[in-house]
Amino acid sequence: MTPPAWDRPRVAVVTGAGSGIGRAVALRLAEEGARVALLDLDGEAAERVAAEIASTGATAVALTVDVTDRAAVDAAVAGVCDRLGPPTILVTSAGLDGFHPFLDITEQQWDRILGVNLTGTFQCCQAVAPHMVEDGWGRIVTISSSSAQTGNPLMTHYSAAKAGVVGFTKALALELGPRGITVNTVPPGFVDTPMLRKTESRGFLGDGIDHHQATTPVRRVGRPEDIAAACAYLVRDEAGYITGQIIGVNGGRTT
Repeated sequence: MTPPAWDRPRVAVVTGAGSGIGRAVALRLAEEGARVALLDLDGEAAERVAAEIASTGATAVALTVDVTDRAAVDAAVAGVCDRLGPPTILVTSAGLDGFHPFLDITEQQWDRILGVNLTGTFQCCQAVAPHMVEDGWGRIVTISSSSAQTGNPLMTHYSAAKAGVVGFTKALALELGPRGITVNTVPPGFVDTPMLRKTESRGFLGDGIDHHQATTPVRRVGRPEDIAAACAYLVRDEAGYITGQIIGVNGGRTT
């Protein structure tokens, strides 16, 4: 029998929870028994997922948040505390990709990609971590990318931002470990999300999803639920000895 995820009810914040990986993580954590706050720039999408969770009898709230706006992030976390209680689980899934030749990347494009993927991760962690410190227990999972490990042409800004998330995660794990808080990162590889389908439709996947699936060792494309399963384990009580780690979920594409 699988032991309960936690010794008492937990409140989880999931960013980018309106679709794709974030949605799958929110659904899985609610299934595990967490009260879940869904943060997304697309508030209507977050509301739909929250309603989906509520239909199962679990508890969820949705908040419209731009993770690059620190005041909005702080207000959202305060709202979570008021409506659900202090959060002690955080999964940072909000992300933005981009495809531009290196010599054509503008300062604005660079700042926007780093702002959402790296600065947004920093701001959400800094807003939620005090509640974990006060509790003496916390779980943070950042969603980076296999692009941080291998690099991708036309994505120097995105790869740099996600590599920054990896370094940030490792450093934060060392700092917060003595406080009872673990910090790990999951760099997904080739997962079937709306973002991936959009990438394919724009012609940035070469021969397309079917070709890449055939060259993946496990011979299938990843599912958001695959990432959610890894996150669900990392935030459990029993994962307390795992921190500062890169947990690749990529079907063997990156080893």
